[in-house]
Amino acid sequence: MSIVVQKYGGTSVADVDRIKRIAKRVKKSWKDGHQVVVVVSARAGVTNQLIERANAILKNPTEREMDVLMTCGEQETIALLALALHALDVPAVSRTGWQVEILTEGIHTKSRIREVKCGDIRKQLRAGKVVVVAGFQGINDEGDVTTFGRGGSDLSAIALAGALRARNCQIFTDVEGVFTADPRIVPDARKITAINYEEMLELASSGSKVMQTRAVEFAQKHNISFEVRSSFSNKSGTIVKKKVKSLEDTLVSGVAIDKNQVRLSITELPDRPGAAAAIFKVMSESGVVVDMIVQNVARNGKANLTFTVPSEDAFRAEKALKEHFKEKTSGKLGKSTNIAKVSVVGVGMRSHSGVASKFFEALANAGINMLMISTSEIKISVGVDPDQGDDATRVAHQAFDLG
Repeated sequence: MSIVVQKYGGTSVADVDRIKRIAKRVKKSWKDGHQVVVVVSARAGVTNQLIERANAILKNPTEREMDVLMTCGEQETIALLALALHALDVPAVSRTGWQVEILTEGIHTKSRIREVKCGDIRKQLRAGKVVVVAGFQGINDEGDVTTFGRGGSDLSAIALAGALRARNCQIFTDVEGVFTADPRIVPDARKITAINYEEMLELASSGSKVMQTRAVEFAQKHNISFEVRSSFSNKSGTIVKKKVKSLEDTLVSGVAIDKNQVRLSITELPDRPGAAAAIFKVMSESGVVVDMIVQNVARNGKANLTFTVPSEDAFRAEKALKEHFKEKTSGKLGKSTNIAKVSVVGVGMRSHSGVASKFFEALANAGINMLMISTSEIKISVGVDPDQGDDATRVAHQAFDLG
């Protein structure tokens, strides 16, 4: 029998009624003769509640204890879903991330997967049981519980699908697939039938909340295809795989917006080799991912450096930089501000010119000022004022006729 891995996000298991509905969907796959592994997230809102409780006790709680705390949400869900399956006469057993031996390394709250041993999953599947696994979590060499960051259940599902050589990996969420833009911002956005890893990775890293970036990166590295689809309908979703046939004139496949970016500014940085490298070494050692970077022309031997980081990493970044500048006689941390990043993504950029000019001209005609710019081979991103982020997304979507 073929193995099917299904992942259900927080909104899909938000309450008892939805968990019962998911159990019926899982039962159908099981009745169809598949060996089913289900990976679940914490119920919608639970993780935020746990974080709020921790912050009410200690303003800056230790990351190790936060990992212990935040994994409670997924453990609740696996037990409830297993019980819902029992109520439908489906044999099911719940397993935590460490019970299925997802071995990790790296810092807490953003740990990376080193190996997936799968524990006793195969044994339970051979016994005819559905295995319900807590996503978002693993265990490191010290025996500590670790987590993979927001959206980490996607990574758990992709990794298990690869380790088990699953026939299908289905990522169930509250949308029907990957769209050319967020339908809540762009009403005429359309669903993409199939997309390759490169474009999906760029969309995910640019703010598309459909998939966790690291999960897509893992799938690309290990060539694990998967489908993004809705848990609230039976419609087919979006297939994400290595190669997708496309028309030659397709310049842009989608537009993404990331409103969770903070712009950090450093002033009076010495204009000498290694000064900027030292800053980004501090960020790397702190586990902070840097995105857009701008350095101005130096004057009087001093330069200004500006870059963006995810808002969830802003405090960690500022703390590390302040400690760094205490030891240095030059360089100052400036004011941090929120910024929205709007990106256009498409493999067609490799062989077509004029994408940047078309994008920038459309923004200019709409009176939207670009604060920062960054590019890759198949992506162009601009930083804009947060109040203009939605408008910039709609303008870009219309400029490239994606509706």
